[in-house]
Amino acid sequence: MTTERLDQPRALRRSLRPHYDPEAFGRLSEQIARFLGTARFLVYMTAFVAIWVAWNILAPAGLQFDPYPFIFLTLILSLQASYAAPLILLAQNRQDDRDRVQYEQDRAAADRNQADVEYLTREIAGLRLAISEVATRDYLRSELQRLAEELNSRSGSERGGA
Repeated sequence: MTTERLDQPRALRRSLRPHYDPEAFGRLSEQIARFLGTARFLVYMTAFVAIWVAWNILAPAGLQFDPYPFIFLTLILSLQASYAAPLILLAQNRQDDRDRVQYEQDRAAADRNQADVEYLTREIAGLRLAISEVATRDYLRSELQRLAEELNSRSGSERGGA
């Protein structure tokens, strides 16, 4: 039984399977899927098929390479579709993964915002309670005016009585 040492890197192993970068392949598949979903692709494909059919109908018999049932054209279109479908699915899966991550980030932000709002609500409620126990400027002003009027009335009554 051989044990691998953790203080040393693993030895490189040769493999018969080709190595590819999944991220680069995913980006390529998204670019292809994005192109396949455009009007430009439809125009190009329509022009390609129209030229193919026109050539194989109108060209002299010696220059036609795919006569009427257009078997070779059907094969090419089937091959294109067999590659396009998995590439589109791969691009959709990558987009779903990005959407899922974005949804989780949005949800975390919403949770933080909700916690902040609840905290601020409690702080405002605490301030309101504290303000009701403390004399406000308007309350002090009205009390001073009342005392000034009371002093004025007392001084006026003392003058009138003396």
